[in-house]
Amino acid sequence: MIIIKNSTEIEKMRRAGKLAAQLLNHIEPYVKEGVSTIYLNDLCAVFTKLHGAVSAPLNYGGFPKSICTSINNVVCHGIPSEKDVLRNGDIVNVDVTVILDGFHGDTSRTFIIGEVEKSISDFVERSEKAMYMGIDAVKPGKYLYEVGKTIEKYIGEFGYSIVRDYTGHGIGEKFHEDPQVFHHFTKANRIPVKKGMIFTIEPMINMGSSYKVNTSRTDGWTVTTSDGSLSAQFEHTILVCEDGAEILTEV
Repeated sequence: MIIIKNSTEIEKMRRAGKLAAQLLNHIEPYVKEGVSTIYLNDLCAVFTKLHGAVSAPLNYGGFPKSICTSINNVVCHGIPSEKDVLRNGDIVNVDVTVILDGFHGDTSRTFIIGEVEKSISDFVERSEKAMYMGIDAVKPGKYLYEVGKTIEKYIGEFGYSIVRDYTGHGIGEKFHEDPQVFHHFTKANRIPVKKGMIFTIEPMINMGSSYKVNTSRTDGWTVTTSDGSLSAQFEHTILVCEDGAEILTEV
């Protein structure tokens, strides 16, 4: 069931979204060569607690840490670890979700560590642009599949692929609500977009041509590209308004 948020719920989502955005901005200076992902996790945990919020990923379905840190060919759900130290040439997605006053704010960003080849920096920039193009496609009265259709058309120009096993999602008092938001075109998203809907747009883009992924049998969480190619992701939580989308996870 898709929940249309009322004015009170929307305001609480704005506050949660703003805090999530502030959290990502807070740790940005620390996302650099020589820093471990567990250090980033701990920084986020402290910041979140100091601001009267809770880290939503911690213990969600058994996930053991406060954020997700996905390096290079890790698509999503990377578990922060003292062994994972960022190196020059890496890319890393940091995915944070806070619960503030009972409502969730969810956002992520892919960072480039040091210097990378132009093909990689172009890939990361295009992945971010794909997210924003998907957000721009959100219009009341249109179908939700316009998001995936728009992203797929753009990404296809470069020979990249869009992960299909993981999607955006409705969000509010629950971490994951209806609807699923696919980032490729599918009639499963023939869902009318209505004012007051809140959901995430978070395309996971693989630099290679295969959208297939594998989940670690060791930890049950870490998702990697099946062909070993790099993967990038950007995510915002958005509110459907009268004439488009308002990004809630921006400062």
